[in-house]
Amino acid sequence: MDKNKKMKNIFIVLGIVLGIAVFAAGSGLFKHTKPGKVELKKENQETMDNKNVREIYFAGGCFWGTEHFFQQIRGVVGTEVGYANGNTQNPTYEEVVSHTTGFAETVKVKYDPEQVDLKLLIDLYFKTIDPTSKDQQGNDRGNQYRTGIYFTNKNDEALVKGEVEKLAKNYSKPVVVETIPLKNFYRAEDYHQDYLDKNPGGYCHIEPGLFEMAKKANPLPKETYKKQDKKVLKEKLTAEQYNVTQENGTEKPFQNEYWNETREGIYVDITTGEPLFVSTDKFESGCGWPSFSKPITKSLIDEKLDSTHGMDRVEVRSKTGDAHLGHVFTDGPQDKGGLRYCINSASLKFIPKAEMESKGYGKYLPLLDKK
Repeated sequence: MDKNKKMKNIFIVLGIVLGIAVFAAGSGLFKHTKPGKVELKKENQETMDNKNVREIYFAGGCFWGTEHFFQQIRGVVGTEVGYANGNTQNPTYEEVVSHTTGFAETVKVKYDPEQVDLKLLIDLYFKTIDPTSKDQQGNDRGNQYRTGIYFTNKNDEALVKGEVEKLAKNYSKPVVVETIPLKNFYRAEDYHQDYLDKNPGGYCHIEPGLFEMAKKANPLPKETYKKQDKKVLKEKLTAEQYNVTQENGTEKPFQNEYWNETREGIYVDITTGEPLFVSTDKFESGCGWPSFSKPITKSLIDEKLDSTHGMDRVEVRSKTGDAHLGHVFTDGPQDKGGLRYCINSASLKFIPKAEMESKGYGKYLPLLDKK
């Protein structure tokens, strides 16, 4: 056994010990957890539950570092390390490192294609490997450390092969990255999962600076809110949403989406996505529509005299989208300023707190702090 394999096995033993501690914590023996990590996992789970999440598999040497690398990229919503494209069933780590099973240490990457595209993931992966090195990455040697991109969606094949072919033009030696369909994948032992999160000083063949690069590789797009063409809105919105926002309609009280919504989050203009109200300013008024004491800022809305239906009221419209939102009245809670912004649910889209960061509204999170 060479020195590097001994070192990795030492880390594995430490990982098993830590895994026992993690199990004990999960069983309730220890109650302390890291809130940030829990919140991220919750956010990612909601993304996986609600979106068309896709998957791709990367073999890039020791899977500890490769998994940690992909976890840094915005748009990656889940990872799992395991053994791919071998010739046995349910292999153990010991069997894989014996070089008799044909498996490669591989990371299953689940990603949200609305936030990150496959091409970027592949380009970033290339930065972590030597694509001309066969069965070796860094100090790790053996066929389980070969490189490969394995796909389950036939539509990904052309892109995967094309990107590797383009990469090969930059090298005089042959590029040996496999580009084949996933034949099989078995989840690795629990102590391998999230290894570098549990062992920050653990062994890794990837240069630490690349983790920071990955964090910055897919920044949130700059906010751009603009009024939509009515033809576009006609296709995008439901009949009720269009009637309310474009034809000054009013939905039924107590029979709309957000009148009794109590979760923390932000309310955005359904036509533009621009933030308008936050949950901390929402209150129960008994009117049957969402009621807010104020908008995020007055500059986001226009207030106009509305003399329809034989009465004078103050209409509220979104300034950027010019969408009808509702009306503002002076019968709100005095301790909140005395105003009641009575808003149609059909003119809003609610973004739960757990999804605000991933959907580009992270800078508004401080507004949710209880006042």
